[in-house]
Formats: sequence, C-alpha cells, structure tokens
Amino acid sequence: MQPSPITSGLSIARTTAARSAVRLNEPPTPLRLTSITSRQRGNRVHIVRYQRHDDPHPRIGVVNDGVLSALPVAGMFELLQHRKEEIEGICADAAPACSLSEVRLLAPVDGVMEVWASGVTYLRSRDARVEESALKSVYELVYDAERPELFFKSPAWRVVVDGEPVGIRSDSELNVPEPELALVVNRFEEIVGYVVCNDMSSRSVEGENPLYLPQAKLYAGACALSPGIRPAWEVDASDLTIRLTVTRKGAVIWDGTTSTRQIRRPFSWLTAYLFHSENHPHGVVLSTGTGIVPDLDFRLHAGDLISVTIDEIGELHNPVVVGKDHFHFLRTP
Repeated sequence: MQPSPITSGLSIARTTAARSAVRLNEPPTPLRLTSITSRQRGNRVHIVRYQRHDDPHPRIGVVNDGVLSALPVAGMFELLQHRKEEIEGICADAAPACSLSEVRLLAPVDGVMEVWASGVTYLRSRDARVEESALKSVYELVYDAERPELFFKSPAWRVVVDGEPVGIRSDSELNVPEPELALVVNRFEEIVGYVVCNDMSSRSVEGENPLYLPQAKLYAGACALSPGIRPAWEVDASDLTIRLTVTRKGAVIWDGTTSTRQIRRPFSWLTAYLFHSENHPHGVVLSTGTGIVPDLDFRLHAGDLISVTIDEIGELHNPVVVGKDHFHFLRTP
C-alpha cells in the first residue's frame, strides 16, 4: 500500500569551457558545449543558463523553437525565488534575443543551489542494491518505508553538463550510470521544471558498506544535468520513457529503458521530505531515482559514452573519464 506524503507547509560559468580527454595521459581539450538538439527543440520550451561568445557573464533565457530570449533575472537562483505561475509569466513575456548558435549552454544551476538525489524509488533499484550489498535488508526496508532515501549529490559548481565528461572513482572497480528524471523546485517547494540527470554511482564502494554512500555518490564528475529545464506547466511527467545507452568504441554495449510510471513515490512526497526540515532559498534540483541499473557484471571504462534520453525533457551525452584530474575546468564560486 502506497504511504501518504507527509504534510509540508546552477554552477559557476565556465569562462573557458573545456572537456577532459577520455585518456588519462592526454591533456584536456577545449569544448564548446553542445546546444539543445533538434530532437529536444521542436516547439518545446526550455529554460537555460547561457553565455554569449562575446560576454563572459552567464545569463538566463528561454528557448522556443531554436530562438533564445533573455529573461530579466540575474541567475537561476533568482528565477527560482518566484512562484511557479510568476515564472510562467516571466517566460511568456520574454522578447527574442539571439540564436542558439551564438551562445554556450551551461549547467542549469548556480549560486548556492544544490542537487539532491533519491534512492531506491524503483523496484529495479531496490533489487540491484540488495544484489550488490553485504547488508541486503537495508534496501528492502527503505523501499517499503514511509521515509524515502534522500542524499546530497552536488553543489552547483560541481555539476557537469551535456558534452562534458563524467567521472568514475579510481579506487572503485564497479561503476555505473544512473539515468534519472530530476525535479527543479523553487523556494516555495513547487515543481517548476524537469531536467535529465545522470547520477553516477560507485557500486563497489556502496556495496561494501551502506555508510560509504557519500563516497559512492559524491566525487568529481559524479553529477551531470541536461542544460535545458522543461517547464512543468508544459509536461505531464507521470509516464515518461527514460532510455540509457552506453557505447564503447562505436558499439552499443548496454541499453535499457524504464518509465516514470514505475516510480513508487510521488514527486510531491519526495519534495515534502526534502523541504520538511530544511530551506532552499535559491531553489533546488532533486533527482528522483533510477529504474535502470546494469547487471553486476557490467563495468564502465574510460572512453565509454553514456547517453540518457527522457521523452519530452531532453538528452544528456557524456564521455567517461577516471579520476579527479580531468575536472580542473570546474571552478569554485
């Protein structure tokens, strides 16, 4: 029986966008961050952080059918201090500014925004955690418990975006991507949009002891978000198909699909717990957990390409690198 929710009352700009090479012995190479793809565009609206080629200051805008319009806010953190209906009005009133070809898209988080994540929200996730863990009952219990598993994933400045590398720990043999729908939530606990998230995970670290979860989840390159926020007023997120593909040397070595309809916990229930005893004055991103987990014999390698697609939301493509030395392009606030 589904429990009832409890009662409840993006990164610094990369002035020189760079991507680490996929080989440990190669230096980082410059990267122009990919724009929203034609599949993502259509007539769909995306809220974005961007940087013009002739201006180092990041800005906030809305993309509609490939046309970018600037919004009159200083950052995503300021936009998320508005009510959902106010944000919709701000986006509707925006005047066209420039073409997407004139800008670089940045991670959709800034200021002191944080990314949080949910665990064991799908049956497949529970089964995978039970399979890998030395303490299996922990995951069986949390799947059925009223209180969800929520954990801190990343500050804004550590988030990587489409086209940038994601990392795996050099001290972990078993590492996997976790494709997830993430909620963009304003300071009032209202879900105002959705992004694609890759919650990279070190399964061998967490499997050894659940208390190692922070080390399995928080490290360089562990959190990737798609650059465009799909407004919640345009999307029914109750049944969205999520696809994961891993490519190695041009060949697909793993793929899988799931749907948000299989999630056990309502989104509003997750946000209620997130806001229950903590404020998020600049808004927050909350990833909702994964329903796609490769088998225990699957291992990511340096040079693999991870692709995550969520219908109606967007796409996320990231090469895999090993170790923290590839992430010097991330700058602290």
